[in-house]
Amino acid sequence: MSDLAIVLLTLVVGFGTGVLSAMFGVGGAVVSTPAIRALGATPLQAVGSTLPSIIPSAITGTLRYRREGFVLFRVVAWTALAGVFASVGGALLAEEVPGDGHPLMILTALLVGISAYRLAQPPAAHETVEERVVEGETDAVPGTVVTSHDHVPVGSAVRADPWRLVLIGIAAGGLSGLLGIGGGIFMVPAFTGWIRLPIKQALATSLACVGVLAIPGTITHAILGNIDWLFALPLCVGVIPGARLGAHLTINTSDRTLRILVGSVLGTIAFVYAIGEALALAA
Repeated sequence: MSDLAIVLLTLVVGFGTGVLSAMFGVGGAVVSTPAIRALGATPLQAVGSTLPSIIPSAITGTLRYRREGFVLFRVVAWTALAGVFASVGGALLAEEVPGDGHPLMILTALLVGISAYRLAQPPAAHETVEERVVEGETDAVPGTVVTSHDHVPVGSAVRADPWRLVLIGIAAGGLSGLLGIGGGIFMVPAFTGWIRLPIKQALATSLACVGVLAIPGTITHAILGNIDWLFALPLCVGVIPGARLGAHLTINTSDRTLRILVGSVLGTIAFVYAIGEALALAA
């Protein structure tokens, strides 16, 4: 296959990755990594070359979400800071985990699957009203009571305590560094279920965190020479319009539909990861 064909196909992959990343608050590597592997990248190149594109995708989507007041930067600060250090530690521990990390990945997939199922269940009808945009950092203050305009169960309190956010960051960053998965598939269910953020705030805030978590991995793989820029550059270009579209779709989708979509996507990712890791463990 010619280099021009590879670039054009990678641009298409990048666009799709950007849509997925911004719409569901994940890194998008679940699509881009196997796609560029099929286009001829080596396994290490497939992992390293997708990381740079996460950063412009996250920036583009985050800026769009910020205009609507969905990004909670206090949550990003605590979660991402812990996640960055944890991702480095996870990468260093990757070779020390028995079973090459497969048992831990199966457990993670199970937890994400359960969380995705719960996420897809809409709040009780008598506890919700029509959705409205939630604005301002005050919605991330621990103990804040969610009011009727938040489109989440009335009377539930946002629990954005720093220690909770740090634990989420450690888990998401550690799993990302240890197993090479996007931290977003863990953060989105954790933000909605444990922190009790409304779905759109959870997706937007997770996307911002994912962008920060991708920075140390990108630097590390660049130093190690694992980034093939024939793939990385088209991905970086393609994700920008894709992320804008993905964020636009999320903003204009009802909370109920969005919960079902996100739960379905995360559940599918968890299922695929669990099957793949189980087969690898049995081999």
